[in-house]
Amino acid sequence: MQNKKALIWIFAVLLTISAAIYQRLTGPTHPKRTQSTLAGQTYKFKLLRSTDSAGDCPIAIKVADPDVTGRLEYRIYPQKVDFTGVDMVREGDNLAASLPHQGMAGKLEYKIVLKKGEETVALNDGAPIVIRFKGAVPQFVLVPHILIMFLAMLFSNVAGLFALFRIPSLKMMKITLSTIFVGGLIMGPLVQKYAFDELWAGVPYGWDLTDNKTLIAFIAWMIAWWFNRKAESRNWVVLASLVTLAIFSIPHSLFGSQLDPATGKIIQGMLLPYLSIF
Repeated sequence: MQNKKALIWIFAVLLTISAAIYQRLTGPTHPKRTQSTLAGQTYKFKLLRSTDSAGDCPIAIKVADPDVTGRLEYRIYPQKVDFTGVDMVREGDNLAASLPHQGMAGKLEYKIVLKKGEETVALNDGAPIVIRFKGAVPQFVLVPHILIMFLAMLFSNVAGLFALFRIPSLKMMKITLSTIFVGGLIMGPLVQKYAFDELWAGVPYGWDLTDNKTLIAFIAWMIAWWFNRKAESRNWVVLASLVTLAIFSIPHSLFGSQLDPATGKIIQGMLLPYLSIF
């Protein structure tokens, strides 16, 4: 029994780390990795897609060749207006310029065009990069939130595997429910408040996917707890664990809070492009 538990914990840790890395790296706020070739030289870049800068957002890319110049073009997202362009300034090996500060959850889309002689190249194959502005979240709020949510994912996986292999899982189920509540429904809104000046943007107030993922996971474990009040029901624990693993594997910040530039109100990214056509 002890060997089986140890193997389950090891597998659960690896599964949780893998899901967390996948969620983070595939999210729309993680820097966009791209590369471009100019005058026979290939350059690799990481382009910002999220910033908590209190002022304008600096954009800098490393291009050591002093003969290469750059131009930064941007516009408010998702408005379909002409791009505004500024020349990038060389700072040693870097080309740098700044994007104008936006309010919390405001977004810009930007492009960078490099030029050497008569040859030009647009980074990311010319596709604009969308960057979201947010408020700075204090470490004493952000770190506990991340840690507790990671533990919630871990405990959820352990509880599900315990139930799957017919190991008593009630204690682990209760720990999972508690950590999701504290990390997601208490610490999560605090992070949201600092970042976007809203405590909760999920149902029933909105469709923020991050908030709603947390809510779904909590409801799934509440259902599992309800059916395990009097006697252990392993199937519900396994189901809650699978639901939690699935929703927390969705890229982080996908369809997150977004400022509607027309109204100044924060709504969700999945809705704004459609509302903007009316």
